[in-house]
Amino acid sequence: MTRLLEALRAAWGAIRAHLLRAALTVLGMVIGVAAVIVVVAVLQGFAHTITAQFKSLGSNGLIIMPYQSREAALAGRQARLTPDDLIAIRQQVRDIRDVVPVLPMARFSGEVRYGNRSTASSITATTPAFAQGGVQYPAQGRFIVPGDDATRRPVAVIGAAVIKNLGLPAHPEGHYIQMFGGWFKVVGVLNKLGTLLGVIDQDNQIYIPFQTGVSLSGRSTPPEIIIQLQVARAQNLAQVEARITQVLRRQHHLLPAQENDFKIQSSGELIKALTKVFDIITLVVAGIVGIALLVGGVGIMNVLLVSVTERTREIGIQKSLGATRGDILLQFILEALLLSVLGALIGLLLGWGLALLVAHLVPALSGAVVPGWVVVLALGFTATVGLVFGIAPAAKAAALDPIDALRYE
Repeated sequence: MTRLLEALRAAWGAIRAHLLRAALTVLGMVIGVAAVIVVVAVLQGFAHTITAQFKSLGSNGLIIMPYQSREAALAGRQARLTPDDLIAIRQQVRDIRDVVPVLPMARFSGEVRYGNRSTASSITATTPAFAQGGVQYPAQGRFIVPGDDATRRPVAVIGAAVIKNLGLPAHPEGHYIQMFGGWFKVVGVLNKLGTLLGVIDQDNQIYIPFQTGVSLSGRSTPPEIIIQLQVARAQNLAQVEARITQVLRRQHHLLPAQENDFKIQSSGELIKALTKVFDIITLVVAGIVGIALLVGGVGIMNVLLVSVTERTREIGIQKSLGATRGDILLQFILEALLLSVLGALIGLLLGWGLALLVAHLVPALSGAVVPGWVVVLALGFTATVGLVFGIAPAAKAAALDPIDALRYE
């Protein structure tokens, strides 16, 4: 123990004697670790933000979407879910509630006008149940009500970005905007969600009553919808999925040998799938950024090799006073470990601070998330890099002949 403490003291003394060189040496480690922490924290923050939207569906939530395999597409078949499918599910499937149709009218391409200004927005037709417990709800005014849907009223609930793009008043309730060749009365303003992944503006949204959207779609082709619903009892989730599958296969006239042209996913499955994707992306990007740590390790080795040359006479004096080959080896290995771990700690603090700054500047992020595993991995990897790249200089120092070292000028 005394030998270890003495070697540690000598290593720390050597670092303190050349603080500027030590700072430049650990700079690569600092940058590498900080980059890894920022990347992981931001990606995990986005993952938590996105999965939170699906969690709003509840543990019993189901989403039914059209699905088309490559073989079906080549055969010329088209997958669709229509209002007739929605009616069939409501009438023939028991133990479900809050069945919500979602009809995309335009995805960031719907022209909306107010006065002499126009913009392109996402326009979606849905029912009042969409806003119950969801991530989007009216912060001002109201959402769609049953009377709007039943009478196909031309009303709209808009996002904050629509207000800004059209130059509407801060409280636009009662004003009229123009869409699909008609006038829609603004009855509410959605809560702010910010930008997703720095690209998708989640506030550039407009919701209109579902039946209004159906009437605007025309009668020649049934509109294509997505269906969201809740299973009343969690233990019946599998049975409900099986029953929905039977109903939709019958609705779509699918033969026994044909695969489903729809997909039923629970909110839990979607969350798991998204989490897996983000974890893979996080590991890949962190691995690429982690190459900087290897560069930092090379820097430590080069500096220590120079240090061995500069301290040849000092090493000779230590050996003449009784220091063994193992003592010299331990001192230089500890010096490399101290430099790498010091760089990792500074990088952790810097990375965490930058991650918090990014989370503050990006409204779509619910926060920066730094998993414990990335902290352990960063410290462990940097310590390993320091150890591996410190062995060569340490071995060179330990192998010096004391007589030749004392003669060195």
